[in-house]
Amino acid sequence: MAAKDQKKNSLKDRDQELFADWQTLHRVFIRPEDESSKQTLIKYMEQILFGLHDFLNKHVGVTEEISLAELSKNYTEVKINAEPRKKLAEVIEDIITDIAPRAVNVASPYFIGHMTSAIPFFMVHLKAISAALNQNVIKLETSKVLSVLEKQVLAKMHCMVYGKSQAFYAKHVQNTRTALGSFTTGGTTANITALWVARNKLFPPKEGFSGIEENGFFEAMRAHDLDRVVILVSKRGHFSLRKAGGILGIGNRNVIAVDVDENRSIDLAKLQHLIQTLKKDGRTKIAALIGIAGATETGIIDPLPQLADICEQQNIHFHVDAAWGGPVLLSERYRGLLKGIERADSVTIDCHKQFYMPMTAGMVYFKDPKALDAIAYHARYVNRKGSVDLGIKTLEGSRESSSLILDAALKIMGARGYGLMIEHGIETAKAFADKIRQRPLFELVSHPVLNILTYRVVPEQIRHQLAAAGPEEQITLNAALDEININIQRIQREAGKSFVSRTRLKLHPLDENNVVVLRTVIMNPMTTPDILDEILDEQELILSTLNW
Repeated sequence: MAAKDQKKNSLKDRDQELFADWQTLHRVFIRPEDESSKQTLIKYMEQILFGLHDFLNKHVGVTEEISLAELSKNYTEVKINAEPRKKLAEVIEDIITDIAPRAVNVASPYFIGHMTSAIPFFMVHLKAISAALNQNVIKLETSKVLSVLEKQVLAKMHCMVYGKSQAFYAKHVQNTRTALGSFTTGGTTANITALWVARNKLFPPKEGFSGIEENGFFEAMRAHDLDRVVILVSKRGHFSLRKAGGILGIGNRNVIAVDVDENRSIDLAKLQHLIQTLKKDGRTKIAALIGIAGATETGIIDPLPQLADICEQQNIHFHVDAAWGGPVLLSERYRGLLKGIERADSVTIDCHKQFYMPMTAGMVYFKDPKALDAIAYHARYVNRKGSVDLGIKTLEGSRESSSLILDAALKIMGARGYGLMIEHGIETAKAFADKIRQRPLFELVSHPVLNILTYRVVPEQIRHQLAAAGPEEQITLNAALDEININIQRIQREAGKSFVSRTRLKLHPLDENNVVVLRTVIMNPMTTPDILDEILDEQELILSTLNW
């Protein structure tokens, strides 16, 4: 009791020592409060800056075995203290000892369940420099050379996607009247930006109508004599596309999910039939057809050349969501998987996925350098008409200089360096698929096209029962398998050594019902086949402890 009272009095004394006035605020603003704070900062930042992955493995588990309900009890205080409570050194110690162990170590090679993974150690340096400079590339007055650099990086990425002539890029790389694309906060805002442009392109001005951006959706539909506007994408489309339907006034019900074929990519025959049906009465317009280059759940790639043909024939905006798969273009061995992407009107790519950048950064690109004129906005205090500010043609207002980080990373890694990482992921995923096929307890559900695959645990007894079962009994057996796989995934996650995610898919495209499957994303270059064996071993061990 005496020790507790002593600690309480010590905290009370410390709180009395810390107070906010102009002198202390000025000191805190420009440097650490004292030598202790400085040394603590140096101690941990040196580990993070030069031994990032060792630091994470030491201080952060894949996840700690504690429930969110239990965690939340420690985070219920809502009042902001009038006076400072802690010095920098204490705050850093709290982060390292209390927060970090309960975060998720996405850098672990055993963490193979999501599209968030390890980043190269130098990314932390680059992020720190970007934060220190604190440039806002909405406007030249708050970024200057960073705006110029961003246009160059956009041109490099545009060249990677579209491969136009050197004369084309010489004309547009620093052209203040055109835009080859834009950095965004992520794939969601990139997709929304692309579909925003597509929607506006669908409703050009005409007599008595200035355009949808000025007059609104209702007036646009009336002026163009339409009842409905739709967006088409396969059932594997990312949910951000439905968000776009809601935000753009189209309605998320009108983001129509097209069935997939036996390869789990968009069914071209059903797509063609749907387009003809929609266009029959002349009262429905298709704002965009979306091809997927790396589906979130399965990693599949739609037949982009055929989709491009359809869009050209039907005069439909062709958007490719390559948030995941775009960087595959840097692999000489696998870039052919994305053949046809160069015919897209717009393309989304995420930097914080397979460009291995820190959160959050995405990009959107347009074949037509004037496409972004369709969403241009101006303000008297910023982005004035006639200015060359990049914020004129972006959804976001303020944006950090993500282009600085990507530019530096490309110089450090080179196209070949990124290509090697992509190739490692794809080939390790193929090796993982082979391991799954060789183990009687597992069933491969979706084959890896890129570096994502799905599978499930199927005990031998249930496997035999499924083979002999009728439709009704198969539903019952698959429901039992769903529970088994949910429990295995949950127990493995809570144990904290390794992690795979789960989702629901049809075993075969013609099936009526979805089943629970385990999903893996192989993007960490430190993930080896031996580690994948350990993960499967752990799942088999968990199964042996379950009562099913």
